[in-house]
Parts: sequence; structure tokens; C-alpha cells
Amino acid sequence: MPVPMLLSDQALFRDRDVFDPDHVPDTFQYRDGQLREMAYAIKPALFGSRPHNIILRGSPGTGKTTCVRHIFGEIRETTRRIIPVHVNCRNDHTRFMVFARIYREIYGHLPPGSGISLRRLLDSVGRELADGGRVLLLCLDDADCMIPEGVLSDTLFPVLRLHEEFPGARSGVILAVSDMDCDLQREIDAPVASMLQASEISFPPYGEAEVRGILTRRLRQGVCPGVVPDAILDVIVEKTMLCGDLRVGMEILRRSVQNAENAGKTGVSEDDVLPAFALAQYVCLSETVKVLNTDEKRMLRSMAEYSMQEEQMNSRAVYASVREEVPMGYTLYFERLKKFDRMRLISLYTPKARGNTREIALRFDAGSVVEKCGE
Repeated sequence: MPVPMLLSDQALFRDRDVFDPDHVPDTFQYRDGQLREMAYAIKPALFGSRPHNIILRGSPGTGKTTCVRHIFGEIRETTRRIIPVHVNCRNDHTRFMVFARIYREIYGHLPPGSGISLRRLLDSVGRELADGGRVLLLCLDDADCMIPEGVLSDTLFPVLRLHEEFPGARSGVILAVSDMDCDLQREIDAPVASMLQASEISFPPYGEAEVRGILTRRLRQGVCPGVVPDAILDVIVEKTMLCGDLRVGMEILRRSVQNAENAGKTGVSEDDVLPAFALAQYVCLSETVKVLNTDEKRMLRSMAEYSMQEEQMNSRAVYASVREEVPMGYTLYFERLKKFDRMRLISLYTPKARGNTREIALRFDAGSVVEKCGE
């Protein structure tokens, strides 16, 4: 009898789940300082008081979400006084959706799909907090996604003033932001900003040594010994640093081992890494572009289209081209260029003997950029 295809591969993995984006490691490396700051802000809730509101700021793949999941896991294991609610604002981006998530965390099930108003949801949440002496800790992950239509202010307002309508109710918020230029205090309504009064915790990009350390630890947990040689890990770290996103490194590692396993090999070679990087890089581009606003996407798309026609791009020539698609002054244009550079969408550098003119190079395939910016 032939061996089934799904069972015929070499067993190179120990635990595939450690490479899952939702995996929360037992030991969270290189973010002890951020975790301590978060714990300090949340600590008053352990005694029934209102926690301090905080903003977590860092580009994608810098550990914000993992920190939240790590500390929320500790809360669930140690106390029932705090109700931690994590909301992915890319998926749940309306006020009703957010409060439905809060309702589910409190009551163990979602509210009815129809026939229940937001007012009734608010009343149910507020009464439970006041009567039970419990504290709501709400994390809005990628909170900047809720800004364009004014949804963020509308969502935060009832959460922050629950104690006014329901004496005894306590609540605090954690806002995770991936747009490094987003000033939440200015973007939200003045009354909401006045109630928020949030402190900010920074999540800088991981350095090369940190990326290597994290990938090495996941490798030991998830893959059999000797499958990924040190020289191959060096290549994966290098590719990860090009994108500036740790999630890309996890995906390259997972796909590389999968490629070797599918080929019936006992170890990963560079031939397994390169196609893995091509796919992982595309995922990175997709996630990064989601952070941009409409005009920034249009500008990046126009730059990619320009690069298809010209071998070299300098800042002034590109400006003359893209401002026809996205009208703007040179100052705003250059600020956006610097933002794209920080986000590792482009490389921006000054050649020798060229004055103030900068050279620009896309970090991703131009066709992929055009496709993702057009979605």
C-alpha cells in the first residue's frame, strides 16, 4: 500500500506552532523594559483602581502585540479582578464590534447578532463592572486603523467615562500604534484626549543580534537539531534585517524547513531559503502597506510605476513624476520619503558629489508594490 502524501515527509519539525504569529513564547526576549512599564501602568487595577492608560508605539514586528498577549496571559492566570480584552482593530473596527468583544469576555459568549443596541451593550458592560468590582483593561491593537472615520474617538469616549454613568466601574486602555508619525493626542477629539492622558512606551526595531537570538531560540524549540546550519541561519537573519520585521524571519524559517521537509531532505540549504524569502517578503509588504493612508499608498504606487520605466531614481525626478498623481509640496513629499525609509519600504541615500539630491531604491519588487498599494 502506498504511503499517504501527507505522511511521507521527513519529520524536521519538533513543534510548528512556535512559528505561528499568535504564539506567545514562555520567555519573551529583549522586551523586559517594556513589560515592566506596562506592568507598572496596569498594577493599580489589581487593587480595584483605574489603571494608567498607555500607548505602545513601534513599527510592525517589534513585539507590541506579543507583549500585550504575554501580560494578558499573566492576568488571566493570577486574578479575576481584571478583565483583559484584546481587539485587533484591522478586523473589529467599529464601536459595536469592540463592545461585542468586551461583552464576550465578560459573559463568555457574543451578544445576539441582531436586535441588541449599542446602548444595551454599554449598560450590560457598565453594570457588570460596577456590581462585580472588576476592572476593564481594553487593548485596541493597531488603533490608528480606526482614526480615518473618527471611530477611535467614538469608541474611547464611552470606555473612558464608564465610571461617570456607572459609579464604581473602572476601566483603562492600551493603544498599540504602528504608524510612527501618528500623534494620537491630536487625532482624537479634545474631550477624549483630555480623559486619555496616556503615557507612551516605545518599541524600537530589533537589532541584528536580537533577531538572531530570537530566531535561534525558536529554532531550538520548533526544529530538530542540525536541520538549520549556522551558515543558513546567517542568511535568514540577513534577509530578516532587510525587511526590518521579525515576523518575516519567523516565516522564512518556517517555510525554509517546510521546503526541505517536502523535498525529503534532512537539512535546510540556501535553495530552500530563497523561495521562502520571496513569499515571506510579500507578506511583509502587505502588512506594512496597510499602515499607510490613502495618499501615501498612491505616492508609493506612483514611485513603483516610475521605477519600472527608469533604472535609477533620484528624489527630484521622482517628485516631478509623483506630484502629478498625488499633488503635494516638496516638504511633504520628502517627509513621506523619510517615512517610507524608516518603514523599510525604500532605501534613501545621498551619493557622493550630488549635493542635496537623494537616490531612491525600492526594497520590494515594483510590481508587487503596485499590486499591494492598489488594493
